[in-house]
Amino acid sequence: MSAQAVTPELRQWIIDQAKAGRPPDEVLKSMMASGWQEDVALGALEDTLTGFLKEHAKANNLPAPVPVPEPDLLGSPASIVVDGHEVQVLMAMRNPRVIVFGNLLSHEECDQLIALAKPRLARSETVVTNTGGSEVNTARTSDGMFFGRGEHALCSRIETRIAKLLNWPVENGEGLQILRYRPGAEYKPHYDYFDPAQPGTPTILKRGGQRVGTVVTYLNTPEGGGGTTFPDVHVEVAPIKGNAVFFSYDRPHPMTRTLHGGAPVLAGEKWVATKWMREGRFE
Repeated sequence: MSAQAVTPELRQWIIDQAKAGRPPDEVLKSMMASGWQEDVALGALEDTLTGFLKEHAKANNLPAPVPVPEPDLLGSPASIVVDGHEVQVLMAMRNPRVIVFGNLLSHEECDQLIALAKPRLARSETVVTNTGGSEVNTARTSDGMFFGRGEHALCSRIETRIAKLLNWPVENGEGLQILRYRPGAEYKPHYDYFDPAQPGTPTILKRGGQRVGTVVTYLNTPEGGGGTTFPDVHVEVAPIKGNAVFFSYDRPHPMTRTLHGGAPVLAGEKWVATKWMREGRFE
C-alpha cells in the first residue's frame, strides 16, 4: 500500500471535495477507509490543496494562503493532553477555522494572571496600520496591558501550552495581553490581521510577519454579556472562566470570515488574555 501512486484522478477528486465544502479531515477519513495509508493520504491532501488554493488565489487576485497554527484533531478527540494538562475540545468549525477549548487555563492560573496584570492596566489601544503605531480607539472600550513573552514563569507555562496545543513555535507568539471590560465595555467587530493596503503595515510586519492566529482565553465568567462574536457566521462564544476560543486566518483578507468582536458586558466585569501568533519569530 505504501507504493500506491497519487494519480491526477485522485488529486482532481480531492479538489472536487474541497469545492463541495467537505472539510479536509472528512476527506482524509474517506481516503483511509478506501485503503490509503494515513501518511500517503495526508501527503496527497496537503500537496493537492496547497496547490489548489494558491492557483485559486492567483486567479482571483487574492493573497496567497500561508501555514497557520492548527491543533491535532485527527480522530475528533474530546480532549488533548499537553504536558499533563487536559484541554477539552468543545467545538470546532472549519470555515472560519474556530475552535472552542475548555480548561485551557485552570481557575488558579486565571486568578494569578489577573493579579499580576491589575497594577499595570491602562486604557487599551489599537494598532494604527496607516502609521504602524498605536492609539486609543473608541471601538475598544477596555483597560489592558501586555506581558513580555516569558516575562513570568506563569506566562512561560501558558505560552508553551498554547504553542504545543496549536503546533506553532513559542517564539512566533506575541506576549500575552490582559484586558478588563467593565459594564458596557465592548470591542466592536474587527480583523486581527494587518491590512496590507495600509502604509504602516510593512513597518508592523518587520517584527514577525502577519498575524495568523488568535487565542482569547476568558479569565472570569461575567455576570452577563461579553461573548466573542463572529458576525459573518452568526456565532457567539460564551465567556466561561478557563475556556478559550481559537481562530486562524491564512491570509489577510475578509474571505477568512474571521470578523469578530467582544460583545458589550451587561453585568459585572470580563477579563480575558489574548495571544496573537505571527508567521515568523516575533521580536
